[in-house]
Amino acid sequence: MTAPDVVRTAAGAAHPRLLEFTKGHGTQNDFVLLDDRDAALDLTPALVRGLADRRAGIGGDGVIRVVPTAAVPEAAALLEREPAATWFMDYRNADGSVAEMCGNGVRVFVAYLERLGLARAPRPGEGPPTAALAVGTRAGVRYVRAEPGGWYAVDMGPWHLPGGDAAAVAGYDAEVDVAGLPVTRPALSVDVGNPHTVLALADEGELSAADLARAPQVQPLPPAGTNVELVVPLGEQAGADGVLVGRVRMRVHERGVGETRSCGTGACAAALAVRTWAGAGAPDVWLVDVPGGTVRVRVLASGHVELAGPAALVATGRVDLAALAVA
Repeated sequence: MTAPDVVRTAAGAAHPRLLEFTKGHGTQNDFVLLDDRDAALDLTPALVRGLADRRAGIGGDGVIRVVPTAAVPEAAALLEREPAATWFMDYRNADGSVAEMCGNGVRVFVAYLERLGLARAPRPGEGPPTAALAVGTRAGVRYVRAEPGGWYAVDMGPWHLPGGDAAAVAGYDAEVDVAGLPVTRPALSVDVGNPHTVLALADEGELSAADLARAPQVQPLPPAGTNVELVVPLGEQAGADGVLVGRVRMRVHERGVGETRSCGTGACAAALAVRTWAGAGAPDVWLVDVPGGTVRVRVLASGHVELAGPAALVATGRVDLAALAVA
């Protein structure tokens, strides 16, 4: 690389002047994707903010870097437990902060791995029923398989209610103030590898009235912050196979981002909260409608939760990093 092709950050870290990227989304939760298979890119918070800027950059709810798991110091334990997790999803929120996990992002990440020819999620009928592609994340290894219609299903790992049985019985363990809505609302904390706070609303009129341009105020606020999901339960019905399926509509404010068109882990948290509130006999399968589309959440007998939905790669290009004012 010649000198004119290199810019340096204020800290002196080298970046290529022209950086190749791909733009993708999962139910309109959108990301800037970077191929760093050589682990050569210094993905600073300033660079992430510049790339994710919707007016002065590429624009996205976050930035996802493809990097070998072996090149990520904090991921060494992942490889010890699962040597097949060759690739690591290095996910950053749009404000440059590091995030543990992104449910929509991991589907888009796998679609990107496939585009790059680095890995492939098993298709229906390929290998044993348990066959899946292992992906390293800060929330642990995630296992992904392809479904018909361009969907991917992701085993999102174990989930739990931070408030335990007491919160499940009471139905809440937090309180939330949302701009545009009167009175403080009770809410339930759900951990899906990252923190969520879910509150139920009476109807879609309340859902529309909520102003998520401002961060909801959560008490008590978890140490690492929280994503906040506003949900309206829409009922249950039997699917074509006779399995009972629940449905909810959701909006979300993501920490470090603001309101997004979708949130995969948030959809899981929303379904799990409504299932908890519904009590015994509640469905294990839920369809979650978000502004950007619909995803499916399935509660697994293993104590894990599965998220399924589409992934789309819509553009590729090069960005001049000097023009992002991060040099």
